[in-house]
Amino acid sequence: MRRLWFSIVGVIAVAAIAIGINMFADARLANVQLDLTQGKIYSLSSGTKQVLASLKEPVTLRLFYSRQLGSTVPTYGTYADHVREMLRDYASISGGKVKLELYDPEPFSDTEDRAMAYGLQGVPLDQGGSQIYFGLAGTNQEDDERTIPFFQADRERFLEYDLTKLVYELSNPKRPVVGVMSSLPLDGDPRAMMMSQGRGPGGQPYASSVLLRQTNTVKPVPLDAQVIDPDIQVLLVAEAQNLSPATLYAIDQFVMRGGKLMAMIDPWSEGMAAVPSQTGMPPTDTHADLKTLFDAWGIAFDPTKVVGDLTGAWRVRTGGNDRVQAVSYVAWFTIHDGINHDDPATADLQQVTVASSGYLAKAPASSIDFTPLLTSSDHSGLFPVDQVKTPDPAKVLANFKSDNTPRVIAARVRGVLKSAFSGPPPLTGDQKRPDGFPDYKAQTDGPANMVVVADSDILVDRFWVRIADFFGQQTATPFADNGAFVANLIGTLAGSDALIGLRSRGDTNHPFTLVAAMQADAEAQYRQTQQTLQAHLEETEKQLRTLRSGGGEKDKADAVITPEQRAAIDTATRDVLETRQKLRAVQLELNRDISTLANEMRVFTIVMVPTLLTVLAIGMGIVQRRRRSRTRT
Repeated sequence: MRRLWFSIVGVIAVAAIAIGINMFADARLANVQLDLTQGKIYSLSSGTKQVLASLKEPVTLRLFYSRQLGSTVPTYGTYADHVREMLRDYASISGGKVKLELYDPEPFSDTEDRAMAYGLQGVPLDQGGSQIYFGLAGTNQEDDERTIPFFQADRERFLEYDLTKLVYELSNPKRPVVGVMSSLPLDGDPRAMMMSQGRGPGGQPYASSVLLRQTNTVKPVPLDAQVIDPDIQVLLVAEAQNLSPATLYAIDQFVMRGGKLMAMIDPWSEGMAAVPSQTGMPPTDTHADLKTLFDAWGIAFDPTKVVGDLTGAWRVRTGGNDRVQAVSYVAWFTIHDGINHDDPATADLQQVTVASSGYLAKAPASSIDFTPLLTSSDHSGLFPVDQVKTPDPAKVLANFKSDNTPRVIAARVRGVLKSAFSGPPPLTGDQKRPDGFPDYKAQTDGPANMVVVADSDILVDRFWVRIADFFGQQTATPFADNGAFVANLIGTLAGSDALIGLRSRGDTNHPFTLVAAMQADAEAQYRQTQQTLQAHLEETEKQLRTLRSGGGEKDKADAVITPEQRAAIDTATRDVLETRQKLRAVQLELNRDISTLANEMRVFTIVMVPTLLTVLAIGMGIVQRRRRSRTRT
């Protein structure tokens, strides 16, 4: 009886201890988590924590998620759990600045009307006409809104970036100020407009410039500026030619003071070559570079070489009037596989066209972080810039040799930079220092962030957009992602430094790689056999048509098939049947191997794991019993 009471008291004590531990964990350890996933998909980066800690005003996030989506498409259910957990982390870490609200917009409900009012995207799930939602709407105290219309599964790697960007923009709703310094007529060229006399889009603003103004406040910066306006957050230096030391010093000090720079340089600018000159003669040199600055910052750029690429080379017409032919012009090429899909700005881009571009590299002994964004293919090479000044595409192609070395066309640069100057350079002529000229700064206080592109023709309309006149209105139809490339990069630079540091993460979709590999191998074998069968069938059908038409004579409609021909047809038919049996055998082996693996995994998880845990518990009990017996003796 006494032992029974001891047992009851022991059970009650254990239960009390367990309840106490749970209550303590819920009160004190609610924000403690251990993320053992590959890619740390459930851990917030330091950049996000920095943005949340510096929020200027409260932000309300409203997640609209239809539970029917998760029950119908399980992968979206897992993704929704990921989104919810991350949003809860945002609310917890922000110290109350981020408020989270969860909604299930059922069809034809007030909640669905609210989701539609925010502009969230409804997707039909069946033929019944009902819509499902999986989007986010954020607002601040000034009723500014930012939304993610629908969480696309293929952007799960950038979930943290998209959420942090949305929160940052709500906390900083003012449009970013972008300064533009360029020799290109980005905002239109009146001379070209007069020369076109209304025929075509000559002289109109660049489509890339129009796109940039849609989301930013753009301020032109003179080519002879001695100081960059402090209000400018991002400075776009695009094919700015013949800059004086005073202007280079202004750009240098802008970066030293923490300004973001996007520099677009070019060994030969096709855009500048198309600008009508005062004399009417074509220019002999259209290149632009920032050698003084790049040498000090550890960026290598050779203005005498042009990158050519056989992969994606444009087909152009060449030759005289008597012999016009189409050839691949390797100096103009479209990049597909060389786009960095791990960077938020370029993750969704499909193709970017460059023309007569140069290449970039990290200078020897430089300590900067150099992350390629655009890279040529393995079938690229270099040739002198003189060959594109008065180009003969056929000759360029004939002399071109690929050295199987990809070249970096665009890159992100990050690191602590030292000034290219030891102080303000002396002024020339009648130049004067402007009022409020800032003090000299020898280096950046922290890591500088910039983007460098070795091609300014990415901005030029003819390399990425078709301009047409639609009843007096100019319409632009993109065929490449050049405009989005520039706008996205400016957008990431205009955000917080913490946003720039965010990169792609893992996702919650983790397929069985072994099964996928088995399926791929079997599929390859299946396709090879299928191709062999298809070729055999086509050849057999051809033979049958020939035999049945009397050996190929068109006029013999009543041709008789000889015994030899019938035997050949029967042999081919048997071959077809045998090949089909082989196809079925390949599929059977595939299913058999996968089924065997699945059964082994079930046995391991259902039987082996509990067995191992039981054996481990028994072993620990035996060890403890032996220790007690030794203690007693």
